Amino acid sequence: MDIQQEIEQLGPWFHNIHLPGGEQTAPSHFLGDFPAFKWQQLEQLIPADLSGCNVLDIGCNAGFYSIELAKRGAHVLGIDVDPHYLKQAAWVAKQFGLEDRVELRQMQVYDVARLDREFDLIWYMGVLYHLRYPLLSLDILAQKARNLLVFQTLTMPGDEAGEVPEDFGINDRQRMLEPSWPKMAFIEKKMAGDLTNWWAPNHAAIEAMLRTCGFKVVQRPGHELYVCEVDPQLRQYQQWNQSEYLSAVGLAWQEAVKEKVGTKNNYMVSGAREQH
Repeated sequence: MDIQQEIEQLGPWFHNIHLPGGEQTAPSHFLGDFPAFKWQQLEQLIPADLSGCNVLDIGCNAGFYSIELAKRGAHVLGIDVDPHYLKQAAWVAKQFGLEDRVELRQMQVYDVARLDREFDLIWYMGVLYHLRYPLLSLDILAQKARNLLVFQTLTMPGDEAGEVPEDFGINDRQRMLEPSWPKMAFIEKKMAGDLTNWWAPNHAAIEAMLRTCGFKVVQRPGHELYVCEVDPQLRQYQQWNQSEYLSAVGLAWQEAVKEKVGTKNNYMVSGAREQH
């Protein structure tokens, strides 16, 4: 079976990937050369040498971004909920000879909370608006990010963003209707025929959510694209909801066990000291 036959057998494709032999997986894509045109807006902002870096590609689909980052020397964990896309991504990695640098798993973004590892770069594009619990996903990724986050999501029209007040009165809610106020539109039914399109934040909401998760936007290379850095000063926002976070990701029981074991060990040590 030749390459073109394999491409057709693995279809349909959402990523148009230019293979080493010149073949393309989706040359007639309705969005054009997707996602290559998105990558062109970002590639100059990503280190050319990612050797020794761990990268997480969320919603990796057929692996376009995973491959580009692995080409730069990174070890990439690509996750997706769809086994069809993961099968495509495994095949694509093989075509490029990058199987040793691209690891693939069928996972939800929420499952990242249970990974015992951190990532130098998190690639989080085209996923948030499909989630019922978008802010939780960002909180989870904030716990796993060492340095950079590349983020993209469907947005509401408008680019306004005003100063966020430190506090305001409970009856001072009229200001929430201002265009510059952080907000998200909820999509109850379908959008573009897709039942999984749930949220469309405005620009102000994106920046505000990222800040509360400890990320600072440092570049906006294109429409709906955000390059962010972990900001230790912003991490203070993450402390208020630690108990809620642990319960939301199902890890509260582990913390309770650790605390119980720690208390027991302290008691035993204390008792041993008293006997001496």
